[in-house]
Amino acid sequence: MSAPNRKGGAGDFTEGIVLFSILGLLAAVVGGTWVAAHWGSSLAGIAAPPTHPVELIAGLFKQEIPWPTESTFIAAGIGAAVLILAIGIVVLVVRSGSKKKRVDRAATHMAKGKALLPLTRKGALKTAKRLGVPDSPGVPIGKAVISGQDLFGSWEDMHVDIWGPRTGKTTSRAIPAIVAAPGAVVVTSNKRDVADATREVRAEHGDVWVFDPQGVAGEEPTWWWNPLSYVTDENKAGNLAEHFSSGSRPLGSAKHPYFDKHGGDLLTALLLAAACDNRPITQIHGWLTDPTEDEAVEILRRHGYTMNADGLSSIMNYAGPQRDGIYGTALGYVSCLTNRTVAAWVNPAGSARRPEFSPEEFVRGRNTLYSLSKEGTGTAGPLVTALTVATVEAAEAYAVVSPGGRLPTPMVGVLDEAANVCRWNSLPDQYSHYGSRGIVLMTILQSYSQGVSVWGKDGMRKLWSASNVKVYGGGVAEPEFMSELSQFIGDYQYTGRTTSRGKNGRSTSVDPNRKERILEADDLVSLERGRAIVFASGIRPVLIKTMPWMVGPDAEKIKASIAAHDPSNRAPSVTSDDDTTPSPNKWIQAVDSK
Repeated sequence: MSAPNRKGGAGDFTEGIVLFSILGLLAAVVGGTWVAAHWGSSLAGIAAPPTHPVELIAGLFKQEIPWPTESTFIAAGIGAAVLILAIGIVVLVVRSGSKKKRVDRAATHMAKGKALLPLTRKGALKTAKRLGVPDSPGVPIGKAVISGQDLFGSWEDMHVDIWGPRTGKTTSRAIPAIVAAPGAVVVTSNKRDVADATREVRAEHGDVWVFDPQGVAGEEPTWWWNPLSYVTDENKAGNLAEHFSSGSRPLGSAKHPYFDKHGGDLLTALLLAAACDNRPITQIHGWLTDPTEDEAVEILRRHGYTMNADGLSSIMNYAGPQRDGIYGTALGYVSCLTNRTVAAWVNPAGSARRPEFSPEEFVRGRNTLYSLSKEGTGTAGPLVTALTVATVEAAEAYAVVSPGGRLPTPMVGVLDEAANVCRWNSLPDQYSHYGSRGIVLMTILQSYSQGVSVWGKDGMRKLWSASNVKVYGGGVAEPEFMSELSQFIGDYQYTGRTTSRGKNGRSTSVDPNRKERILEADDLVSLERGRAIVFASGIRPVLIKTMPWMVGPDAEKIKASIAAHDPSNRAPSVTSDDDTTPSPNKWIQAVDSK
């Protein structure tokens, strides 16, 4: 039986409380009597009673010691004071108990006290000072249930969070991490709430960019990003093609061993050709609609990519059905580019001059990038992934040439809904490396199996193992994962008593070394909202109280940001036949003026 469910075992303080109450009442009666007798006798002008409590009580009981009226009034006053104090204690205990969760009883068997020092504010600030950010302790995690200490992940820790739907991951993890970041921030999401809540707070420190090709937050394309600016060689072209491939495929669907491979090769060659010739990325779709068009082959040859040109030419010369299947596969990868709204975010077209987003410039300041997309048909997820990866890799390049091989100021990446809108295939391989570069990533998933759907069983296990701070926030019902977490949390030891009856009467046996799981799988499935379990490197699992932004230091600023971007407060748009230049977006004014 797990700790929260055990009655009368370790962690059950009922007997102790009763015993303490009896002893306290006895002490109050004896002490109050002693004070009343001595003080009253002094006021009455009679001889002082014995000083020894036992002798005093015995004398009063035998009526051998006088008890003046003054002592009665004093005793009544003391009794009233004790009664008021007792009522106050009861009220405090009841209120405190009402705030506790059933699972809190397990906290006594998990990490506490000095074991948590690396995660405490003191320990985190020590690490932060070493890393050059002495005023920022780290990424907020929550409060330890036992001690109430604030816990933080350091500026070299990587995070993986698994929270079921509507369990508080945005309010308790994503938003606090964003507003606490000392440097640049990159955020992905499929909802506008994260951006609405934090963009005004982040705007106090640097430029804010909202990439919203599917209108998740109703943003207009007042700036643009060229995905082909990322393509500097055939390897980068292959990476970009992989983002389109993984992001456009339904979650969990298997790759076709032939068409997906060759479709990826085809898209890689076309992306490389378009980048070499300074074409817009929408040119890719045009080439894919005409398998006989060999312009891309000539471009590749002209720029010295002979092998890529030969490979592309070979695909073009395949038999009709075979070639059409490959081209059709690649077309499916870039289907989002056929949407004019999406295309406007990745093309410079338009009458107004729009600033172009530069990942290299972005990572050198305290700027913020929100990349928003929705899953499903026509998703812009591939572009969200591509932009996120380009920005993180730009930060890595900046870190390489910085002192100590780390960013001067850590960058935080909150990959919310990573499995839906940011399917970064190589993320598990990069995770541990990024921490050493000062790039702190927090990958947020709705379940462990969701991660398996993106990275496979081995990839998800690699990602989970590479993270220094793992947080389970409840709301997941996966037996295998729950059992694994239960095993990681471990056992607690208690003294078990077994009573049996026989013909010789009743006998009791005592086992001082009985062990049970601290939290069983079913306890983890039903983990109450407001609690989470943290698995941190080098520390036993700890039960925490989640700390939503509403109780944090930036609550008022966040409320103001939400109000400022509430869609219901927006003025209706006004259309005009005049070809006028729209007012610049305030989030990119600083960039536009450079």
